[in-house]
Amino acid sequence: MENTNSPVWFITGCSTGFGKELVKLVLQKGWNAVITARNTDQVKDLAEGYEKSALVLPLDVTNKEQVQSAVAKAQEKFGKIDVLVNNAGYGYFTSIEEGEEDKIRAQFETNFFGLVNVTQAVLPGMREKRKGHVINFSSIGGLVGFAATGFYHATKFAVEGLSESLSKEVGPLGIKVLLIEPGPFRTDWAGRSTSRTETQIADYQETVGTRMKTSLEGSGKQKGDPIRGCEAIIEAVESNSPQLRLILGKMAYDLALQKVDSLKENFTAWKDLSLGADYPEAEA
Repeated sequence: MENTNSPVWFITGCSTGFGKELVKLVLQKGWNAVITARNTDQVKDLAEGYEKSALVLPLDVTNKEQVQSAVAKAQEKFGKIDVLVNNAGYGYFTSIEEGEEDKIRAQFETNFFGLVNVTQAVLPGMREKRKGHVINFSSIGGLVGFAATGFYHATKFAVEGLSESLSKEVGPLGIKVLLIEPGPFRTDWAGRSTSRTETQIADYQETVGTRMKTSLEGSGKQKGDPIRGCEAIIEAVESNSPQLRLILGKMAYDLALQKVDSLKENFTAWKDLSLGADYPEAEA
């Protein structure tokens, strides 16, 4: 076991995007990183020159046995996991009506159940030490839904709800939870990391078809900088005033505030209907 007091970050989905950039920053800071990916050939270079502080492991988050093995090996080498980053995930473009069940279920297996698998495996060690940080990658799409990515939103809305509950359960045990909600960033989310079902129904061309086209054409041109985003994540983890959510990027920030306003408008518009659903006070 390595003899170190430096924090240990266990990061999933390190072959591209946020996972890859986060590994680089963690190692540059002199911290320890458990670098995981389904294909380790895609991430071995990240550990070059950091043999003592980096551990490269194969990890398919949907494989529970592999998850347990990876967590055990990380703890064997470093003695602990201080920060878990559930980053592995991908998008899926389709209309709701045309969504293919196998692709829908596969996305939930990775984006939601995979996150659950890794979190459940890491929590016992954090509980024992009464310390830790669980970082769950959601998305602005975990707060706001758009055409063409409804099933992706469903996975991220699920991550949001799970994380809120988790924060209430583990907060008293010294473990913090952080939801990351990025807008469009120059990662591979809309490229290789995205599955799609071609829209054939003409009625959806103006909504689903247009969104698909816009998203795919914009890949590589997004305003979000993954390196700056990862620097913000590290700063949030080190903050003395932790919050549950970290929105990344101006577009995401603006959309989130618009969502808050629309919710308030919706709730207020039907306030009388809402309150009228209770028994009258005299009968309560």
